[in-house]
Amino acid sequence: MTKQKNEFWEWTKALLIAVALAAVIRYFLFAPIVVDGLSMMPTLHDQDRMIVNKFSYQWGEPERFDIIVFHAPENKDYIKRVIGLPGDRVEYREDTLYINGEPYEEPYLDTYKQQVIDGPLTDPFTLEEKIGQETVPEGHLFVMGDNRRFSKDSRHIGTVPMEKVLGNTDIVYWPIEDVRIVK
Repeated sequence: MTKQKNEFWEWTKALLIAVALAAVIRYFLFAPIVVDGLSMMPTLHDQDRMIVNKFSYQWGEPERFDIIVFHAPENKDYIKRVIGLPGDRVEYREDTLYINGEPYEEPYLDTYKQQVIDGPLTDPFTLEEKIGQETVPEGHLFVMGDNRRFSKDSRHIGTVPMEKVLGNTDIVYWPIEDVRIVK
């Protein structure tokens, strides 16, 4: 009888430890997320399943062109690409991104740019036209979806406060035939 009690107790302890570890990993380090919509096409597809690295920005800041997950104003989590960092002047002219007056290439948009025949992929704008300021405010990010014509992003919801950023994501793990690291 004592042996059965000890075995039961050992299994219970192992199960509790496993549940606690899983909770810590999911809450503090990594979490799954499902891409909902077409705003990041062609880089990400609707219903792609990804891993969010919550640990990624504990000691550092996001870099330009990182794909991040953040809490959006509609109580949803959005997946977008970092375009402007704090202090940046962001502008689009003739389908070209300008940061602080310098043109930047966006190779992840090449496929879509070749398909567009009725105007630019990204309509021209200045940061001041979109958020009422010349530069991205300190502690905020300017983000955009890769599917520029069909993305609700900083052009519509404003800049994203750093405290709303959950982490970055670059691993698609499902569907299995699309497993990849995205750039």
